[in-house]
Amino acid sequence: MTTLKKLTHKQWFAVLVLVIGIIIIWYIAALVMNGNQMINMLERTGQSWTYTQIFEGAYGIQRPPLPVPHQVAYELYDSIFNNAITSKRSLLYHTQITLNSTLLGFILGSLLGIIIAIGIVHNRTLDTSLMPWVIASQTVPILAIAPIVVVVLGSMNLTGILPKAIISMYLSFFPVVIGMVKGLRSADKLHTELMITYNASTQQMFWKLRWFSAQPYLFASLKIGIAAALVGAIVAELPTGAQGGLGARLLSGSYYGQTVQIWSALVMSALLGWVLITLVGLAERFILLRRGIS
Repeated sequence: MTTLKKLTHKQWFAVLVLVIGIIIIWYIAALVMNGNQMINMLERTGQSWTYTQIFEGAYGIQRPPLPVPHQVAYELYDSIFNNAITSKRSLLYHTQITLNSTLLGFILGSLLGIIIAIGIVHNRTLDTSLMPWVIASQTVPILAIAPIVVVVLGSMNLTGILPKAIISMYLSFFPVVIGMVKGLRSADKLHTELMITYNASTQQMFWKLRWFSAQPYLFASLKIGIAAALVGAIVAELPTGAQGGLGARLLSGSYYGQTVQIWSALVMSALLGWVLITLVGLAERFILLRRGIS
């Protein structure tokens, strides 16, 4: 009983239980959705059916409405290990293309967000005039902006990774702005008054106090920002008609009714997002530990 109680307090145990629960629900949902399709297909052809036949068909149909986990796992294994990384049938090939756009957009968005946040904190005019526009920019659907960006940049002969990176940047800069503004204003009041007593300049106040107080907020916003950058990169690949990338993989799968391909690309994008957020978290832990913050 004591061992079971210890297990329930472990983080990995909670995650394992959640994953098992999702898989069970997934199989049940696939049985219902795919089974109904099998029944309709057999009835249209005038064939009789049994529950065993429906059960086997629901988990083995080639283009199911809802692929089951083992079909998605096999598709992932096949596209990763049975194809060269340079092949367009390889998910690693498409992941690499999306990753390039994501990282470039994330870097540009983070730099833009930090610069805007610094301006807002140090200039009251920017705070009252620019901040509302920053918030309003996120009310425009990215699906409406993406084709416009692609067309405008295409008319300027700017194609390839740049349009996708700019769309990715558009989504990722916002959380960085909000987090940095909050962080730069979170400096302890006593520390601020002490710096003023020492007659510290604006630059000294920023680098020796505000920047350090903002770092925990910055990394929290960077985790959101890199996830948003990944979403932006995938969305940007849809209107560009790209031949590579996870977005292109999703698009081609929807064109040809390859639902297993769609789900495998979705799982790969989720794994990529998890890896990127984990890397940001490791960087946060390394930097904050060096400052003595656990």
